[in-house]
Order: sequence, then structure tokens, then C-alpha cells
Amino acid sequence: MKRTSTRLADGREILYYDADDGAARAVPDTRPLEASATASEVRRDPLLGDAVVIASHRQARTYHPPADACPLCPSTEGRASEIPAPDYDVVVFENRFPSLAGDTGRCEVICFTPDHRTSFAELDEERAALVLAAWTDRTAELSAHPGIRQVYCFENRGAEIGVTLAHPHGQIYAFPFITPRTTRMLATVAAHRARTGGNLFEEVLAAERAEGTRIVLEGEHWTAFVPYAARWPYEVHLHPHRRTADLTTLDDAARAEFPGLYLDLLRRFDRLFGSSAPTPYISAWHQAPVSGEGRADFALHLELFTVRRTADKLKYLAGTESGMEAYMNDVRPEDAAARLREVAGR
Repeated sequence: MKRTSTRLADGREILYYDADDGAARAVPDTRPLEASATASEVRRDPLLGDAVVIASHRQARTYHPPADACPLCPSTEGRASEIPAPDYDVVVFENRFPSLAGDTGRCEVICFTPDHRTSFAELDEERAALVLAAWTDRTAELSAHPGIRQVYCFENRGAEIGVTLAHPHGQIYAFPFITPRTTRMLATVAAHRARTGGNLFEEVLAAERAEGTRIVLEGEHWTAFVPYAARWPYEVHLHPHRRTADLTTLDDAARAEFPGLYLDLLRRFDRLFGSSAPTPYISAWHQAPVSGEGRADFALHLELFTVRRTADKLKYLAGTESGMEAYMNDVRPEDAAARLREVAGR
């Protein structure tokens, strides 16, 4: 893998990741851009203790541009985009409208392909492996930034999720705090360790593999399963068999097997509802905090879920979920797993 780092016209960093070591990507950004103005702040909810980011400047961000004005496509003669080069493999750059910036962290955009019309599921294994390498590199570098507590790599796919740019891309957030979801996991795992002496992540994975009914697919180094208490109609957790804290410590064998398994999962999601529109989803890497006691017991894993419950119905977070965080799932997890097994390789 070759990494090329350069700057956009307003000073933001852009990094090209190429499979070909001979690729030349250091193309200047000729746009007359002014420096980005951000106004992010982190506030603490006094009752829940959760951190909440206030980022009012994001109201002006790009919203559903036409395909010929996509800011994530390569630049062409007469149309400059966020990516100055005329082509790329994988590219990462600082978000022009970041939720987190400066003392409050960092937000990056990762583009998986220059092809506007495709999706992650349609990539080949070599490109998926390059994306994994980019996620890993960004996790390592952002984790070393002063004040960063956790790095989160994710993809939102589909207008139903709230995506405002249709180009295949994801995001990478470097948080100055440990996210509320991770904080809750760490507390549960620590309590289990104190009570039993065991690791809860390892025990959950072992129990799912032994019980078997919610397994979607299993490799030599990874297992994908629908969790026993799934919140979403179709929700899959993908765990490496060897517990590790984050992407930087994933072993070579698991790293090599991941692209094929992950692409298989994404393609199964796209087959769930027949000939309807591509399945909207969120794909989220859960990584350990950068440091602290909780890091030793955490387990890197990926969560993939969709808000679609049938071909023509969405799962909305209504009163119980949004108001009380009491989830009501319309699809039995065992049935979801059976359906995801059924749609393999069609």
C-alpha cells in the first residue's frame, strides 16, 4: 500500500491510499477556498452523563447534490471536487463541515471508490482490503493525536439512513471522549469481570458459536451472528475469533480473511428484499478507547444493521426507542439469521 499525504486549498489534509506503489496522486487543489469555519463544542448531559456535540455550522453542509456535482467524485477538466486527482483507489480527507474539529476532535471522510454508481458490496476483495488498511492507518494516526479518546470508523448507506451524498463513502470520527455506547459496554464488561473473572465478549461469542441458530456465516478467523437481543430487524455482529482491542492490533490471518466475509455480508443485505432498492444500512466498527483500564477487556467488532424491516416498511425509532431507549424489534433474531443464511450467493 502506498500513502500520499497532501493539502486541499483551505489547508485540510487529504490522503490517497493506493494498491500500486507507483501511483502519483499529489495533484494541487486549485479551488479558491477560504479556511473552514467551525464552531463545535462538547457539552455534558447533567442527568445521563453523556457527551453531546453541538455543531450548528453543519446546517450549511452539502445536501443531495446531483451526480454531476458530486464532491466525492474525482476532479475533471472544468469541475474541481474535494478530490483534486483525476482518479483514486481509496481517499481520506478532513471533512469540510466537521462535527468535531480542533480541540473537539477530528472528522474525516473516506471514499471507497471513484465510481459514483457502485457500492461497497460491489468492490472486489483487493479494494476492500485497501479500505481495511486505510481504516487501520487512520485509527493508528488519530489515536496518537493529543486529547483523542476513541476512533470510530463507519458507513451510512442510503437516503433512509439520512445520507446526504450518494457516492460510496464512510466517515472516521476521532472523539475527545469515550462514546456513550462504549461507556455502557465497558461498565457491563467490567462488572462481569469482577463477578466471574471472565471476559464477557469472549463468552458471548463462544455461546453464539456453540448455540448456532443465530450464526449467519463463519470463517476460520471471524464469525457473524445476529445477537440474541437484536435491536434492529436485521442486525449482524462480526467478531474476530481472537479478541483484540482495535484495528491496529488485528492479526494478519484475520486481516486477510475479512474482505471476503464482509463483502459476503453486504451482498446478503442487498438480497434481503428481492428486487427493491438497495438495502440502507449502518456499518459500525466498535473499537476500544485509546487508553485506560477498559481497553484491556474490550473486543473489536463490527455491527451491521438496516432500518428496513420489509421491502416497503422502515423501522422508525418512535416513542419507546427515541424517548426511553426501550427497543421493540419486529423481527425475531433467529428468523433474521435464517433469512440471511437463505440469501447466500444468489
